[in-house]
Amino acid sequence: MAAPEIVVGAVIVIGVVVVGVAIKEALDAYELRGSSSEDVEPAPQTKPVPQEPSANRKPKPEPSGQDWFPPVPTEPLERERRPECKPQRANHRGGNDPHNNCADKIPNNSFPGWDVFVNGKNFDALQLARRTLWEVKTDNFDTYSDFLRGQVIKDQVLKMRIERALALACGFGFRVGVRSEAHKEALEDAAPDLKGLIVVMDWC
Repeated sequence: MAAPEIVVGAVIVIGVVVVGVAIKEALDAYELRGSSSEDVEPAPQTKPVPQEPSANRKPKPEPSGQDWFPPVPTEPLERERRPECKPQRANHRGGNDPHNNCADKIPNNSFPGWDVFVNGKNFDALQLARRTLWEVKTDNFDTYSDFLRGQVIKDQVLKMRIERALALACGFGFRVGVRSEAHKEALEDAAPDLKGLIVVMDWC
């Protein structure tokens, strides 16, 4: 049997060794956790793109319908799509043969022998290549009295302005043919806005 002092000393030594081993294992475990957490790569972070000075930046174009649809039709095409603006042949009205002959002989008349119905009105002729509608006045104006001339001019100017407005609304030009220079001058004097639209018909 060993002496009691020896037994107590052995127990103390064994206890110290056991405590030391426990501490060592705890330290090893801590280092293992620390190293494993360092091995994980951090999630990538998006770095902000440096902003260029506003003076050097080009403006970004705004999206528009033009990126997805065909170009918008021009105004004359839009007018032609309106059914009332589509030229249609129509019978001459009034049975006035001299009047109709002058209309049929307008240079480059696209529908000789016919009136042309556009925008609710029968016009005397159409030059389609020039997109111009015509009215003709075959009055024997030079033989009229001053009073009758005044009445005729007043009536014709009113009608011509209406006819011009109808033609322009459908994208057509407008011209008026008369038989004498005196008739032309009287119309232009009464309506300066019609200057350049009145033509003396040398073909009839």
